[in-house]
Amino acid sequence: MAGLAGVADDAVLHAVDAWLDWLADERRASARTVDAYRRDVAQFLAFLARHHGAVCDVAMLGAVTPSDLRAFLAERRGKGIGHVSNARSLSALRGLFRHLDRNGAVANHALKQVRSPRLPRTAPKPLSPDDAACLLDEADADGDARAPWVAARDLALFTLLYGSGLRIAEALDLDCRVLPLTDTLTVLGKGRKERVVPILPAVRDAVEAYMKLRPFKADKAAPLFVGARGKRLNAGVVQRRLRNLRARLGLPAETTPHKLRHSFATHLLADGADLRAIQELLGHASLGTTQRYTDVDATALMAAYNRAHPRARS
Repeated sequence: MAGLAGVADDAVLHAVDAWLDWLADERRASARTVDAYRRDVAQFLAFLARHHGAVCDVAMLGAVTPSDLRAFLAERRGKGIGHVSNARSLSALRGLFRHLDRNGAVANHALKQVRSPRLPRTAPKPLSPDDAACLLDEADADGDARAPWVAARDLALFTLLYGSGLRIAEALDLDCRVLPLTDTLTVLGKGRKERVVPILPAVRDAVEAYMKLRPFKADKAAPLFVGARGKRLNAGVVQRRLRNLRARLGLPAETTPHKLRHSFATHLLADGADLRAIQELLGHASLGTTQRYTDVDATALMAAYNRAHPRARS
C-alpha cells in the first residue's frame, strides 16, 4: 500500500497487503481486480484519516460506523463517481473486513447496515449464431496473412470459449496435460472451484489442428495456448486479436472474449437448455447471475413458446 504514509499506520497497511495477497493467491483474483480493490481501500483509508483528523489505525477501523461509510459514498458521488464504482468499493471493503474478522484483527459489522447502490439491471448482449460462426470462419481463414499455427491457435481458443463457455482466464490457464481432449473437460474456475464442461467435436478438431502446427514442445506441464515465444498466451493478445476480427466483420464494439461465453449460454437457453444446467456449465455460484440470460432474445424465446406450448398453438 505505497503512497499512504501519514494516512494509515503500519499495522493497517500490513493487514491490507495480507488481504490483497490472499485474494491473489488463494482466491485467484485477477491482477485487475486486485489493483481495483487496492485503489478502493486506499481511498477509504484516506477518507477516514481526513474525516477523523488522525492516522488510521486498527482501532479506527474497528470503530467505523454506517454513517462513516455513507459519508464516504457521498463524497465519492460528489466527485462524479458512479453507482457501479461505488458498489465495487463497498464490495472491496466488505471483503477486507471479513478477512480482518476471520484473522482476529477487527470485528466490525457496520457494512452489513449499508446497502450497495442500486445498479441498472442489464442483460448480456450475445452474438447471434450467424455472427459467432462468421467470427470463427474469419479466424480460420486468416492463416494466409498470419503464421498458420497462430491462426490455428486463435481458432482453437475462440472455438473453446464459444463451444464450452469458458472464461478467458480459465482457457489460458489450461496446460497440455488435458490432452487428448475427450467429451468433457474439468476446469478450475473462480474461487478454485472445479466444474466439468462439454467438449464438442468441433472444439476437439480445432485444438488437434492447432497442436499439429504448433512449433513448441507440448509436455504435460506446458501451457496449452502459447504466444510467439512459446510462453503462456497473454489475455491482452487475445483481446487485440478479437478487436481486429470484429473490425473486419463489422461486429459490435463490445465483442470481447467474454462475449463468446455469454453467447454460449444464451444460445443454449434459446434452444431449450435448463437454467440450472447452464448455471453448472458456467460455474456461477448463484442462479441469480445465470438468470440474467433469461432477459436475452425474448423474441426468440416467445417464438419457441408459441411453437411448442399446446395452449399457444391452440
